[in-house]
Amino acid sequence: MGDLKSLNKYLWRYRGRLALGVIFVLLSNVFAVIQPKMISQALDLVLQDVKTVDLATGFAVRDQIIQNLTYNLLTYGILVISFALLMGLFMYFTRQTIIVVSRLIEYDLRRDIYDHYSTLSQNFYRKSRVGDLMNRIMEDVSKVRMYLGPAILYTINLTTLAVLVIGAMVSVSPTLSLYTLIPLPFLSLSIYYVSSIVHRRSTLIQQQLSKLTSLAQETYSGIRVVKSFVKSDQMGDYFTENCEEYKNKYMNLVQVNAFFHPLMMLIVGISLIAVIYFGGLQIDNGTISAGVLVEFIIYVNMLTWPVTSMGWIVSIVQQAAASQRRIDEFFDQKPSIINGTISDSELKHSIEFKNVTFVYPDTGIRALDNVSFTIRKGDKIAIIGKTGSGKTTIAELILRTFDPYRGQVLVDGQDLRELDLVQWRHSIGYVPQDNFLFSDTIQNNIRFGRDEATMEEIETAAIKSMIHDEITQLPEEYQTRVGERGVSLSGGQKQRTSIARALIKDPTIIIMDDALSAVDATTEQEITQSLESELKGKTVINITHRLNPNINYHKIIIMQKGRIAAVGNHETLYETNSYYRHIIDHASLESI
Repeated sequence: MGDLKSLNKYLWRYRGRLALGVIFVLLSNVFAVIQPKMISQALDLVLQDVKTVDLATGFAVRDQIIQNLTYNLLTYGILVISFALLMGLFMYFTRQTIIVVSRLIEYDLRRDIYDHYSTLSQNFYRKSRVGDLMNRIMEDVSKVRMYLGPAILYTINLTTLAVLVIGAMVSVSPTLSLYTLIPLPFLSLSIYYVSSIVHRRSTLIQQQLSKLTSLAQETYSGIRVVKSFVKSDQMGDYFTENCEEYKNKYMNLVQVNAFFHPLMMLIVGISLIAVIYFGGLQIDNGTISAGVLVEFIIYVNMLTWPVTSMGWIVSIVQQAAASQRRIDEFFDQKPSIINGTISDSELKHSIEFKNVTFVYPDTGIRALDNVSFTIRKGDKIAIIGKTGSGKTTIAELILRTFDPYRGQVLVDGQDLRELDLVQWRHSIGYVPQDNFLFSDTIQNNIRFGRDEATMEEIETAAIKSMIHDEITQLPEEYQTRVGERGVSLSGGQKQRTSIARALIKDPTIIIMDDALSAVDATTEQEITQSLESELKGKTVINITHRLNPNINYHKIIIMQKGRIAAVGNHETLYETNSYYRHIIDHASLESI
């Protein structure tokens, strides 16, 4: 139960409804326990009146005795039915409180997990698998919900019913009650032993399920690669192998549960035999009546389902504990990027990299090594270099998806770590390398940059990024759904849609990270030239492998192996840097 303590705050949040649910359970069980007493009294009355009728044979009073017997049986029958209806009514109210609370907590827990995921830094997502994240927010939360609802309900029901039934039994016959309850210590020991096994095996099952979910998600996301390399059968075999392992682990748990249920029935059966045997002896001695024996038999039968359900409850609790521990592992993850407190984060003068070194924590790769440069407000900067030279890392440090390992990123002289991160990112329009699009319409993917954007503004942004004409040729135009990750669009179309999404935000800083790598050189030059007026006055950081020689950049930074190899304008670098000259000459040839 220690793993489930973190759920107490949710239970406390709905304590009023839970308290009401406990009251309803208690009332339901009170009316349930009264029924055997009514049946016992009715049986004793019938046996007594039957003897009286036999003795009154031949007398006029016999008919009166039979009439009284019929009236009393009808009265007891109505009382038993009434108590049964009241018991059912309060059980309905119980489910409307406790089960509903479990659904509310399920909603709260999923929302809190999602919110927590949103606060975690890029480091977390680089080392976590999407399938595992999904399994914890879906399957694990469902397991926890079973504890919060049915397990708690049946535990409260079992506890109150046991107290009421045992109290009623002791009040009638303490001796017979003792014989009935002798098997209970064996029940407790068996539950303790089995629950520990269930807990261990449930943890292994959830871990294997996460692995299965991750494997399926990766396979379907990369289905084009799988098919192009003719690896469908191999991936299918690997998935089948993991499914087999999941099945075996689950069957191990099923075997334990299959053993536990008959064990509960055996112990309850022993109690029932003890009641009948020792109760029969006491009837023979005249200590108790036949009605009391029937009452005890009904009590034992009333305890049969709650007691046998203990195995099911234990299984639910142990599975929930394993799932909650996995959920808490992620709740224990703290964001490495802590939001600053300075709300006035609009760029006024410059962004400065001051002796910045960055090492990716999950791989140990040194992406930047003692890098220093300054970008003034309104500057148009180009950052070029080979793959792995550290270009994208500069963009991520400006966005503050990572913090420098050493050194500082300064905005108007303030350390970027001190600025309000939300306000700072609001001022940036970012076009990433992977050009992620949501499985939604083109219109909504562009509007993602600014929720309140009108259709006219969406079309204007698409025209500026030179994607409008291609959108209008689609069957549903802007209402066309792009599929998961924009799979129905070409690479160039996805890139230009991402540019439109950044432009519609109307940011003061634009970061384009290889934003046009999927289009040809001529189209790239046309797009960059069309954006000249749109980006005028904005701070532009263009990270690219190839450069348009017709664009006038205030500063061009050449990166090489995490260091700045050269800095200057077009004319200076063309005369002094062979790598830059090669890029420009190559771009000129491509555009011919």
